[in-house]
Amino acid sequence: MSVSDLKKVKDSGVVFGSVKSRTSEREFREVRSRLETLTPDQMNVLINGDLISQKQIAFLAVCKHYNFIRDFTIEVLRDKTLVFDFRINESDFNSFIDRRINVHPELETFSDSTLKKGKQVMFRILEQSGIINNSVDKMIQPQIVQPDVVRAVVKEDPIWLKIFLMSDMDIKQVIY
Repeated sequence: MSVSDLKKVKDSGVVFGSVKSRTSEREFREVRSRLETLTPDQMNVLINGDLISQKQIAFLAVCKHYNFIRDFTIEVLRDKTLVFDFRINESDFNSFIDRRINVHPELETFSDSTLKKGKQVMFRILEQSGIINNSVDKMIQPQIVQPDVVRAVVKEDPIWLKIFLMSDMDIKQVIY
């Protein structure tokens, strides 16, 4: 699917028809920037795969586009699942932010409301992707990565399987 194909979908009004033009443009740019991170094989799974595969590829696109969500998923969620701790606590998010401040000092300038909104959006994405059960309980859900998703991800770089909470040993088994 090319950018012109995406533009045709947008202009048709099927996807973005019920929102204001300005919002439509912003949302279209957002969707396009995520989709542009996908390889042709990953895009094929997104278009032709079942719903679970589509969600997994959409989450891959989010993680490729947003380092913050990718890092939180790998450094917090994956690490918790590897020790069989499936509950996300407020302290997990706060500790992650504290560690990120060393790398991104601009986070210190964010207001509490900005951080709260960012956290809400991130947890909504995690919920819609099936990574957590919901944005209230925040229980990490075990992931069964679809075979077509595994193939499309491994073809690019197996390291991306970490966003699906896979252990290093499981990733090595997939590769060989």
